[in-house]
Amino acid sequence: MSEPETGLPASLEMAWGLRERPAKGPRPGLGLDRIVDAAIALAAREGIEAVSMGRVAKELGASTMSLYRYVAAKDELYLLMADAGVGTPPPVPEGTTGWRALLTTWTYAQREVLHRNTWLLRLPIASPPAAPHQVAWMERGLAALESTGLDGAERLGIMTLIYGYVRTDATIAADHRDAIARSGTTPEQVLAQYAHTLRRFTDPERQPAITRLLDADVFTGVDEDPDAGFRFGLDRILDGLALLIAQRTNTPDA
Repeated sequence: MSEPETGLPASLEMAWGLRERPAKGPRPGLGLDRIVDAAIALAAREGIEAVSMGRVAKELGASTMSLYRYVAAKDELYLLMADAGVGTPPPVPEGTTGWRALLTTWTYAQREVLHRNTWLLRLPIASPPAAPHQVAWMERGLAALESTGLDGAERLGIMTLIYGYVRTDATIAADHRDAIARSGTTPEQVLAQYAHTLRRFTDPERQPAITRLLDADVFTGVDEDPDAGFRFGLDRILDGLALLIAQRTNTPDA
């Protein structure tokens, strides 16, 4: 009896080990892993906009048509790049227990991946996780929430919420780094200029809240902990989740 249809592209079926990889063609050494690695290197160097089947083929010294034996289209290549880029979730640190600690570890691990591979932030999210590494990350997140008493839809919703927070934070950070690099200035100079602009165009009567922030030196003060803002936001999300879990389970803690 034949295997049921998976609905996945042939290249993703190969990634799952459900389909034989093509026999080597006239160009020795060309294969799916090498194609994906070349596309990732190109995206990291020149941005995701530079990735096309023709350009990747050129990087490999192969014909564009030879790539189509492994990958049917650029969108499919994007899916494979995303899966390779996120990689396997790191091991849970020894002694990490409780949904809050497990979810925090999961969140920071994803953040580290996105900060290390900013090209991932430019890939379109065209479908739910379906490739091996992405599914492994989803499993880890669901497992972290296993003891919460929340149903499956709620756990998926929480994972989506947190991933959205991580992705937004990483995108803003990457955009700021790129803008600062283009300007040839330092982050401190950018913030100082921003504060100067706000003082010029605002006043205590019309914008009293902004004035108080400026007077408190919030924009130009030295940030000794660059992760403080991210941690503050994540903690507020988890605090809200703790309240929901307590309501469902009648237990106070995390």
